[in-house]
Amino acid sequence: MNIVKDCWLPFRLKDGTEQTLPISAVCRADVVDFALPRADFQGAAYQFAIGLLQTVFAAEDELEWHEYYEQPPTENALNNAFNKVAHAFNVEGEGPLFMQDYDELDNAKPTTVAGLLIEAPGANGLKLNTDHFIKRGIGEEMSLGMAVLALFTLQTNAPSGGSGHRVGLRGGGPLTTLVVPAQPESALWEKLWLNVIHREKWRYSDPDFKDGSVFPWLVATKNSQTKGSEIYLNDVHPLHMFWAMPRRIRLDVEKRKAVCKVSGFEINKTVSTYRTQNYGGNYSGTWSHPLTPYKWDPKKPNEEHLSAKGQPGGITYKTWDQLTFSSDTDGQHCAAVVDHFYDICGMFAKQQNQIPHLWVFGYDMDNMKARCWYSNHFPLFDIPNEKQDQVLRQIKQLQTLSTNILWHCRTQIKSAWFDKPADAKGDMSFVDIAYWQRSHNLFFTAVSGLLENSKGQICELTQEQAKEWLTSVRNLCVDLFDEFALSELGNQKSMSKRIRARQQLTGWLFGSKEIKTFIVNHKIEFTKEVA
Repeated sequence: MNIVKDCWLPFRLKDGTEQTLPISAVCRADVVDFALPRADFQGAAYQFAIGLLQTVFAAEDELEWHEYYEQPPTENALNNAFNKVAHAFNVEGEGPLFMQDYDELDNAKPTTVAGLLIEAPGANGLKLNTDHFIKRGIGEEMSLGMAVLALFTLQTNAPSGGSGHRVGLRGGGPLTTLVVPAQPESALWEKLWLNVIHREKWRYSDPDFKDGSVFPWLVATKNSQTKGSEIYLNDVHPLHMFWAMPRRIRLDVEKRKAVCKVSGFEINKTVSTYRTQNYGGNYSGTWSHPLTPYKWDPKKPNEEHLSAKGQPGGITYKTWDQLTFSSDTDGQHCAAVVDHFYDICGMFAKQQNQIPHLWVFGYDMDNMKARCWYSNHFPLFDIPNEKQDQVLRQIKQLQTLSTNILWHCRTQIKSAWFDKPADAKGDMSFVDIAYWQRSHNLFFTAVSGLLENSKGQICELTQEQAKEWLTSVRNLCVDLFDEFALSELGNQKSMSKRIRARQQLTGWLFGSKEIKTFIVNHKIEFTKEVA
């Protein structure tokens, strides 16, 4: 099977039906999305398609980019482009195989293909019978297509895998940020093309598609067992970032009928095992993957830049500025595809009804263990460069104050529940999740007002806007406390404890130095404050 020529990817059409088509179908007007059975595979399919388009079909300049956005290429045109690299996209048979080691790894012991799934329990979990929530048996047999997606997902997100089993080029479990149309039913082409950077914005030499500088599986693996075998940005072509291969893996493909445990479909070719060996590509130094934001210590700009990662509690607006704006002063850089969108935004906004959104997704990893998969959408705003620093300072103030409000809410809920709240070790993330979800619209309403104000003379919230936001988050915080701490009647002692905790919370919300500073800075006037 060749994954740039053959039918293997399931797509969702405008009429709601699903159909398996070749990758060139992404340009069809009736194709609105991929239709994959797993969220991480859906994200992987986007990254695969964007990487392929960037590699062989990137627009030469902004004008051509807009032309292709308005009028997608034909399937024939895409096929002609994909044929340039078809030799690198075989997944079975003789010769180099997509995302698989150049060596056949005949001496490696076969292991179940479920091991390619990032959340699958490891050997120790199976031995100790600790797979309580993520069960054994998932993905024990896969179709060739699902195995390829599992392989690509692992290679691009690779977490720590034990001795010599390398993490991905972006570090283990990176966040991916994509610019997508505001309308979910937009054509898939629009969703992909928004993340393909034209060549005047991203300048790189024309690649050699056969020497391994773009597709590492075309040549022998650079074994990383010894020091000095690291792979740096200057060692490869920039497009290599889409196709980085830290793990040494070979799929075992059998020609037999089975039922794919991932898709549920009957299949004629089955992958139930793969072989792996450690000490694959060891990516080191600072990389700037086009689909990922990065952070660094602004006081040490020459140190390695680190990709944004998933964190417990989800992807929330507390890091929204880091995902959407670049600032050397703050040591942050949004993904290159977001920067590219800002460059084309002026012309784009005139032609479209709505500015696109930011889709953010990725695993929250605890070393080798997947804690959760997160996905969220955020608005994008175009801020004039000369106003950006001022606006970002205001946004960070809102984020910081909101984070502190949540901390006090969570702390007092614990005080209401436990006699020794400091010693309580239970998971309180449900409080965080509820707060971030319910305050999401409040935050972006405030940001929208701030940005509207910045078009004039001021780069801050008006008195009324600030008052509305503060009042709303105060009320939300108290409501959450009442929901989680006062929802049940207890004995007199427990109720007294809960009332004291509530008083502590409202005392902080109305009398703390942070809150008073915000009120003074925005000249807010309250006629009466009731705790």
